[in-house]
Amino acid sequence: MNRTVSINLGGFFFHIDEDAYQKLNRYFDAIKRSLSPDGKEEIMNDIEARIAELLSDKIKNDKQVVGTREIDEVIAIMGQPEDYKIDEDTTGSSSSYSGSTYYNPEHKTRKFYRDGESSIIAGVCAGIGHYFRIDPLWVRIIFIISPFISFGTSLLVYILLWILIPKAITTTEKLEMKGEQINISNIEKKVREEIDSISSKLQNVDYNKLGNDAKTGAERIGNGIGSVFMAIFKAISKVIGAIILIFSAITLGGLIIFFFTVLFTSALPGGPWHDVMNFANYTEVPLWVLALIGLLTIGIPFFFLFLLGLKILVENPKPIGNVTKYTLLGIWLISIAFSIYLGIRQATEVAYDGKVMKKELILISPTDTLNIKFRFNEFYAKTVDRNTDFRITQDTMGNNLIFSNSVQLFFMKTDAETPYLQVEKVAEGGSISDARERAEKVNYNFDLEGNKLTLDNYLVTDLKNKFRGQRVKIYVYLPEGTIINADRSIRHYHRSDYSLYIPYNDESHLYQLNGDDLNCLDCPEEEVNDEGTEEDKNLEAHGHIEVSNGSTDISIQIKGKQKDTIN
Repeated sequence: MNRTVSINLGGFFFHIDEDAYQKLNRYFDAIKRSLSPDGKEEIMNDIEARIAELLSDKIKNDKQVVGTREIDEVIAIMGQPEDYKIDEDTTGSSSSYSGSTYYNPEHKTRKFYRDGESSIIAGVCAGIGHYFRIDPLWVRIIFIISPFISFGTSLLVYILLWILIPKAITTTEKLEMKGEQINISNIEKKVREEIDSISSKLQNVDYNKLGNDAKTGAERIGNGIGSVFMAIFKAISKVIGAIILIFSAITLGGLIIFFFTVLFTSALPGGPWHDVMNFANYTEVPLWVLALIGLLTIGIPFFFLFLLGLKILVENPKPIGNVTKYTLLGIWLISIAFSIYLGIRQATEVAYDGKVMKKELILISPTDTLNIKFRFNEFYAKTVDRNTDFRITQDTMGNNLIFSNSVQLFFMKTDAETPYLQVEKVAEGGSISDARERAEKVNYNFDLEGNKLTLDNYLVTDLKNKFRGQRVKIYVYLPEGTIINADRSIRHYHRSDYSLYIPYNDESHLYQLNGDDLNCLDCPEEEVNDEGTEEDKNLEAHGHIEVSNGSTDISIQIKGKQKDTIN
């Protein structure tokens, strides 16, 4: 059993067993002995930071102890000090490699950073050049020309990259930016290059001073404008981030509240959500399962939007980790698949229409007038006007029902001598037989006494039957020449091809079936012209009766064609 010690390496704390600790110490001592005094401390700091980063990737949790296996893997990546040699005579610009530190271009890993050392404004173009292995000069030329082609879009892209892409500051980041391996040799070489660059600047400090003094006022103004735009767009990005954060947080909160509301109320029969949501649930899947699938399908994308807004607002937020990201992605894909499956099941449950029909003769003579009107039930509504496709209600006995005004009236021409009435109750279902069974459970009534036909303006069915597009179609078959006394109540339910205009202020009107037209016999005189009311224009546009006023005659026109003249 080995003892463990706690160490601080590159700003990170690790638990490491004693053998691994000794091996790591010997490795650091060997590196220090191989380095020249110039820049040794800075090189060692960068090497320690890189080793700490590698160890952090290998540690799965805070309690895991670093062993010799992890140290061996890190050393294999960083290389042994004796595996390389810096050629001092070449001013640190070249190195010879052997063994494990031989540089293989196929193993380059590049990251996108802004290059502050080669920058003209912010280092964006230089960073793009390093990432795509092209000369930054060509990237700068593209950004200069593109605003005239893209109407300024490229300028906005440049500013967004300036705000969002980090600048390469540490030695590790500079090596990652250029796609170089992050090992002892490259870290030392990079640090020495920076030391040589600083030394060269110190030797030419007078020239730098003269160069700085020679800067034009235009350059200073340009730098000031750049700083102003930087501040403005940073503020804009923060506002956008705040909007994304707030919107996604509100959406996520609403989805979570909805899910728990359904979860706790759907299990209670008669609860506030039970009847309202179940009557349109065709899949028979429990409501809490549907709510969970909806939460995952919609909530996970908004969760990532929330993280995006947080990342824009907060610098260096704590990442959620790749394992969590891929797990959420997998769950989201599964929920999408279930949503598609349930959507298909929902659609197939209303794929077929079924109907039941009732036929009854209207025993009137050819000279009689057929009186038609609609009635309403005062328990369910207070007007005969059509007002709802469906709603959940109760009858006088307290039974839960689906109430609907989906009632349609059609006038049809027949060659039979006796008029007749045909009432069709229609419903939808997963099969024709299922739809027909639901149609049979629709309750609809009418009264036919002599020449008086009174129709209900509503239908009801038990809530257990669920909503499946239940509706009633009423067909009145009439011989040619039959006269109809149409009550104003039918205006909301009349759907036949015949033009049937019923003035809103009148109780009823007489109509006669002549050929393929239904002509009004006693409609009031109206003047229809280009400056008529909006209602008149709508009636004309839909092919309703136009009444033109003559000196003594009333000319009745149907769909723009003169059909009859009454003296």
